[in-house]
Amino acid sequence: MKLKKLLLMLLLSVSVLSLTGCVPGDGINNEHHLAGFFWGIWHGWIAPISLIIGLFKHHIRIYEINNTGWWYDLGFYIAVITGFGGLSISRRRKINKD
Repeated sequence: MKLKKLLLMLLLSVSVLSLTGCVPGDGINNEHHLAGFFWGIWHGWIAPISLIIGLFKHHIRIYEINNTGWWYDLGFYIAVITGFGGLSISRRRKINKD
């Protein structure tokens, strides 16, 4: 069972790291191709990774400046809340048996 969880975590980590090529500020989105709702969701999910990358590459940010406005903001906010706030909701409480 532990091996299965380890493999799942490894697969998830590799997938997330390989998809970080789509971080905000990487040049994919510009004045002619604005980031929309789904880009907002993606950028919200990888915000912690973008923050770490931004420490070493100063053009990378956690938020895309070339966006469609309200729809991008909504997607970003939804992803941040469900990605980070949802962690505490889904945790199981351990029952202390004395």
